[in-house]
Amino acid sequence: MQTTKNATGQPAAMANRRRFISIGAAAGLAGAMPWAFAQDGYPRQPIRIVVPFAAGSGTDAVARIAGQMLGDALKGSVIIDNRAGANGVIAAEYVAKAAPDGYTLFMTTNTTHSANPSLMKSLPYDPVKDFAPVSRMGNLPFMLVVNNDLPVKSVAELLAWGRTHPGKLTYASGNSTGIVSGATLSRMSGVPMLHVPYKSTPPAIADLIGGQVSMMVVDLAAGLATVKAGKMRAIAVTTQERTKLFPELPPLADTPELKGFDITSWNGVFAPAGTPRDIVLKLNKVLAEMANGPVFRERVAKLGFDAFGSTPEELGAFTVAELAKWKKLIQAAGIQPE
Repeated sequence: MQTTKNATGQPAAMANRRRFISIGAAAGLAGAMPWAFAQDGYPRQPIRIVVPFAAGSGTDAVARIAGQMLGDALKGSVIIDNRAGANGVIAAEYVAKAAPDGYTLFMTTNTTHSANPSLMKSLPYDPVKDFAPVSRMGNLPFMLVVNNDLPVKSVAELLAWGRTHPGKLTYASGNSTGIVSGATLSRMSGVPMLHVPYKSTPPAIADLIGGQVSMMVVDLAAGLATVKAGKMRAIAVTTQERTKLFPELPPLADTPELKGFDITSWNGVFAPAGTPRDIVLKLNKVLAEMANGPVFRERVAKLGFDAFGSTPEELGAFTVAELAKWKKLIQAAGIQPE
């Protein structure tokens, strides 16, 4: 990304700052310095964090907190750029083709970097070759939720209802975890379920509440507040163990037909491939310390997000391993690439 300058010699981005919503400024961060005065030369302009899901999704909520704290640490502005659609492909392609200068980051999940290569026949990006890993940010525990009018309060009751009402169960999805979890649930239980895909999680939740679909698998970060408000009912988590973020929910694997069910979604930050190593390391230091620190962890835990950081190398190795894991999950669920 080339930085243009105005007549005063200052980056043009500074002159246009009022056009952006500054995460740091919105949070009232005191003492924030203009980017141009960063002592080591980076950053000199706002950093853009691209999110592959719509505003209101779990990843978006976590990104906004991370963006605020990143801007605070680097003394400047961080912009959250939601580019939802095509199961995250739109956002992933945008970041993969962005200038590798440290001003475009990608906060994403297993949707773009684990599942899509097995869900789609072709992709305009490579999750390994086209990105520079920066840091893991944590895991997003998912839960199975149902419409309040569905007369079930457990997974066993849900499956029994589905067997006595063949063809009536429908499940929404706003990401790959929802797609794969729903298909796996149907295959393992033998209960037919119709998949209804959505562009992102918020509209799927809206239709679930309205009764257009029976159920969905949703991350706690996006659905917990709605569950607590009594607008939909949570009956299980997709992880093999209970989550400390919602300990009263049993795992799907506790149901005999679903023994071994274990699907966990993850979250991490990437930059375009070719981003200078010193910039990656600087970003990693801030983001990993943030994800492992009490302030960020406590804030995102309230959203249902389990935070922890990593080195760039750990995220890179993890991404490769997850590609193989999700390939097996998708093949086992009987999902054919589209």
